[in-house]
Amino acid sequence: MKRRVVVTGLGAITPIGNSVDEFWDSIKNSKIGFGPITYFDTSDYKCHIAAQIKDFDAENYMDKKAARRMDLFCQYAVAAAKEAIKDSGLDMNLEDPYRVGCSIGNGVGSLATVQREYTRLLDRGPSKVSPMCVPLIITNMAAGNVSIMFGLKGKNINVVTACASGTNSIGEALRSIQYGDADVMVSGGTEAGIVEIGVAGFSALNALSTSDDPYRCSIPFDRQRNGFVMGEGAGVVVLEELEHAKKRGARIYAEVLGYGCSSDAYHITSPLEDGEGAARAMTNAINDAGLEPEQITYINAHGTGTRYNDLFETRAIKRAFGLHAKELKINSTKSMVGHMLGAAGAVEFITCVKEVNEDYIHKTVGLNECDEEMDLNYCKESYKEEVPFALSNSLGFGGHNASILIGKYRE
Repeated sequence: MKRRVVVTGLGAITPIGNSVDEFWDSIKNSKIGFGPITYFDTSDYKCHIAAQIKDFDAENYMDKKAARRMDLFCQYAVAAAKEAIKDSGLDMNLEDPYRVGCSIGNGVGSLATVQREYTRLLDRGPSKVSPMCVPLIITNMAAGNVSIMFGLKGKNINVVTACASGTNSIGEALRSIQYGDADVMVSGGTEAGIVEIGVAGFSALNALSTSDDPYRCSIPFDRQRNGFVMGEGAGVVVLEELEHAKKRGARIYAEVLGYGCSSDAYHITSPLEDGEGAARAMTNAINDAGLEPEQITYINAHGTGTRYNDLFETRAIKRAFGLHAKELKINSTKSMVGHMLGAAGAVEFITCVKEVNEDYIHKTVGLNECDEEMDLNYCKESYKEEVPFALSNSLGFGGHNASILIGKYRE
């Protein structure tokens, strides 16, 4: 028997707010986080715009010594986890720490450290490479540092599935609680990849938007879309076994009902053209929840703003839902925060939780006109209506497909 799992805490560091409240207020006001890249000179780059974090100071969340031993992606994760744990009311002094685990994904690790230390190696020789080089680079250090910082001694995992990492990490945390490996999991995703090699690499794939207009750079599902905008930050949530949450009187935001995955087994960067793989992840999540497709009314799409992703995801939705696809409301949070890579699915999960809580569906900002084949409702406007369930999709390079389904908590 699967145990029921609920969401009791939320934490976020995003390009439009360094807390969940600030982020959600920005979402409801259709605020965008895009602007010129300030971290380095982009004169020789095709891409000049990103969704950077603003006014982040690691020492607001940890001491200076701890901050120095973490790359930015780990700092973001610790900051978001601190908010989520506080929001949940979880008191580790009252918990068995071996029943509280951590699952935080990351897509690319510390590209900044790779770039800096490789330059040092070439310029000054191998003896000058920092002893902290490897601990700063490796992707598992977000989960590791969160575990260390908050005394989480249970299952500690790091899922790396490119842009599906955040969703897979929350999904695997769900499974860990459902089947008894943990009672509580601090889970989510984090990323800090807006550095020279990251922007150059994605540009070389022609994946990034080349628009210099902040209002027309990240425009998922729009006829004029020409790539995604890199974002950064972290989303972390506290998942908890229902009876454990009720026993300690925790506030319950939502229930995590279903999780589904698949692989396209097709191409290293392009999704399957007919959408079969992504469709299977969605139907797997719906079946896992014991629901029928017709009960779903809202999808938070992967919706990156690339030519192929948005078209093929549309085909996937039609394949999974048939005629009911026309009744769905579909939006993309990336229209405001860009593509946060390994953090994307986690931040979008938080968005879904808030939408289910407030019966509100945000608009896809910047969407004006769609291609002919893209004939679904991609939310040119916001809606204030009941949201009983929210399905969130994430698709990663390598053919990784992940969908997670949440719903209103009911006794």
